Amino acid sequence: MANKIGWEGVFPAVTTQFKSNFDLDLDATAKVLDGLIRDGVSGLIVCGTVGENTSLSRSEKVAVMETATSVSRGRVPVIAGIAEFTTQFASEVAKEAARVGVDGVMVMPALVYSSKPHETAAHFRGVAKATDLPVMVYNNPPIYKNDVTPDILASLADCETVICFKDSSGDTRRFIDTRNMVGDRFVLFAVMLGAAGWISGMSNAFPQEGETLFRLAKAGRYEEARALYEWFMPLLHLDARPDLVQCIKLCEEIMGRGSALTRPPRLPLEGADRAHVEAVMDKALKNRPKLPDVGLRSAA
Repeated sequence: MANKIGWEGVFPAVTTQFKSNFDLDLDATAKVLDGLIRDGVSGLIVCGTVGENTSLSRSEKVAVMETATSVSRGRVPVIAGIAEFTTQFASEVAKEAARVGVDGVMVMPALVYSSKPHETAAHFRGVAKATDLPVMVYNNPPIYKNDVTPDILASLADCETVICFKDSSGDTRRFIDTRNMVGDRFVLFAVMLGAAGWISGMSNAFPQEGETLFRLAKAGRYEEARALYEWFMPLLHLDARPDLVQCIKLCEEIMGRGSALTRPPRLPLEGADRAHVEAVMDKALKNRPKLPDVGLRSAA
């Protein structure tokens, strides 16, 4: 399948901003969104894991979607994360996302319940049937404990609205396995391996570095990409921990791009954990590379 939806490049998993009393701060969230667009990212993911989806009420999720579409003004695609406990709830949110006018939805497995493979497939199929929006399947088994294997993904090939796959399993062989099963039926999101895009949490703090890395890899400029990737890797490791949201938001705050405040049960990093993140950031900033030209242009 050709990438008819036009989703390509780096889509930061955008943070949701809160006030000191943990109320939703839509003005601050809008500022974060606009800053990322101005720095040249290719798209936005709101209400994902980093966006603290499961800490938001239904009305708050809708408000964040509305804010994102208002800020974007069509400059970049906006994809809304859907993370619900049941297929019915997820389908209802998908319908709200369509009403708001986002460009697509990123559907996570039904959370809390550890499903069997056929149940995982049925969940995605049920949500896909509930919307005409393009659907991205999101797999992150280390965090969500449900694994969308290549076999499961291939079984969804007949769902016309399921067009994209984001895999955070860490097993890059799966992209090749999936291609061997269903060819180019799905648009793949990961760095290299012929993928069309990359959903990056750490690009909240370093959007230009993330976008440049992907474009270098996409263009086959591997030596330049490798050097930037080596600089980026200590930061990217922070995006693969159970407290990844706190880590990313703290990095974002250090960069002056947002607040480190998260909603409980996510608590602020303290002690050695905070010191580690600050040390990683300090080293990264002291050695921040000059970025090669990849034609990066901000959206006006």
